[in-house]
Amino acid sequence: MSSIDIVANPYKKDFPLLDTMPDLAFLDSAATAQRPQKVLDALDSFYKTMNANPLRGLYELSLQATEGINNARKHIASFIGAGPDAACDIVFNRNTSESLNLVAKAFAPTVLEEGDEVCITIMEHHSNMIPWQQVCKERGAKLVYMYCDTNGLITEEEMQTKIGPKTKIVAAGHVSNVLGVINPIKRMGELVHANGGYLVVDGAQSIPHLAVDVRELDCDFFAFSAHKIFGPFGVGVLWGKHELLDAMPPFLTGGEMIESVSEQDAVWSPVPEKFEAGTQDAAGIFATNAALDYVESIGYEAMEAREAALMEYLAREMGKLDFIEVVGPDDPALRRGAFSFNVKGVHPHDVSGILSGENVAIRAGHHCAQPLLLFLGMHTCCRASIAFYNDTNDIDRLIEALELVGRMFNAG
Repeated sequence: MSSIDIVANPYKKDFPLLDTMPDLAFLDSAATAQRPQKVLDALDSFYKTMNANPLRGLYELSLQATEGINNARKHIASFIGAGPDAACDIVFNRNTSESLNLVAKAFAPTVLEEGDEVCITIMEHHSNMIPWQQVCKERGAKLVYMYCDTNGLITEEEMQTKIGPKTKIVAAGHVSNVLGVINPIKRMGELVHANGGYLVVDGAQSIPHLAVDVRELDCDFFAFSAHKIFGPFGVGVLWGKHELLDAMPPFLTGGEMIESVSEQDAVWSPVPEKFEAGTQDAAGIFATNAALDYVESIGYEAMEAREAALMEYLAREMGKLDFIEVVGPDDPALRRGAFSFNVKGVHPHDVSGILSGENVAIRAGHHCAQPLLLFLGMHTCCRASIAFYNDTNDIDRLIEALELVGRMFNAG
């Protein structure tokens, strides 16, 4: 086992909900992360000291709100490896789903023709599946799936077989929200770019757990949600290569995204405003900047080391329960954040309900990944997901609650 101290927890005090609910074992961070005090303070500060509609006013409050959004763009661009000069390529919206819909609805029709192919993995969250289903139907293109092996991994042979001359777009989750595996994104990009295509990455489950460098990945688009990385709900981020964003038509139209309007026509604003119709969640964006500050204050190296040790401990303790069926790789080193499982003979909703009674929060259901679960031979499963603010006590509480489930149902 790792020498990292995962019994002690110097981080829970930073998160008011966790700090004030010491009896809660929160193991659902893949659905949404908890927010540190720094983020809550930023939200409060915005509304108390600079509450004004950004971009539209020339008075001091509006200028401060505008500066807050601009600073967040610069920070995000640097944070994901695009560089501060790429701030204009950071598009704000509501969530990862909206970002991926933007790419599918505004970008894909500019490159997809009848007979072309879009390639995704069977592990995709519905947010990175349904938009491609729809655009392929509209354009007469074919949706092709890459299937994982028994460990949840996409092999080189599978990529070589599925990504070919007809592939115009590969869209893949960086990390699976069910299996926790890291997909070989860079290799997918190499293959699709060799055929003149484009790579779209769903980073919702990767950015909370590992450092992202979009230039190193050589992706064309990268999307994530603030609430997964300790920020507020309602803020999504899309980064794209500037030349691609610049050539795309807007996804939504209305206020703020125009340069000028006549009775019969309109001229769009430049990127990124072209894609940001209406008033943005300025306070949320301001607080997202604080969330990134918080992550940087800890550092991904420390976060990854702690989470790896926690995942190793979780896998070891789960392995002691003979009534548990593990979903995904047996090797905990292959997982980031998510550990899915089932209790033999017990419906996941029953498991989750009993655990809730023990104040242990996990998720049960199809996890917006129904095709993956069907491919794996099931309809639903349980998922415990960790973050660096968890500790061995949280996992011990999970194990104790599962032992109760086993006794209640005589599982095994």
